[in-house]
Amino acid sequence: MDDEELDRIREKKILELQRTLEQKNLPGVVEVNQATFSRFVEGNSFAVLDFWAEWCGPCRMVGPIIEELSHEFAGIVTFGKCNTDLSPRLATQYGISAIPTVLFFANGRMVDRVIGAYPKDALRSRVIRAFGIEE
Repeated sequence: MDDEELDRIREKKILELQRTLEQKNLPGVVEVNQATFSRFVEGNSFAVLDFWAEWCGPCRMVGPIIEELSHEFAGIVTFGKCNTDLSPRLATQYGISAIPTVLFFANGRMVDRVIGAYPKDALRSRVIRAFGIEE
């Protein structure tokens, strides 16, 4: 191997490490329950809350999408997830009868709702529309 090739490999490795570090510093999805719900909704101008349960297959498909969107909209929208089995009163309060259900809150008020497992592009579009985010 020549020096030029070693330099390229070093640069590639450095970029990979930087990306890994940046991803670790990105905010993720916040766990929300009955006790933390008000603070989550009222403390964030734009909040998205995914109601789910461990036994729910479609919920396991939506979970990673919510995680990815939390990184894409970091600093603009806060994302959370609420396990309906652990917070049944909260689920009842918002009329959650099927999961996954994703609620969108702007300035403390619910502005949109999505029921079912939607693909990433569809959920991203709903986030943009719900909060008037320009692309």
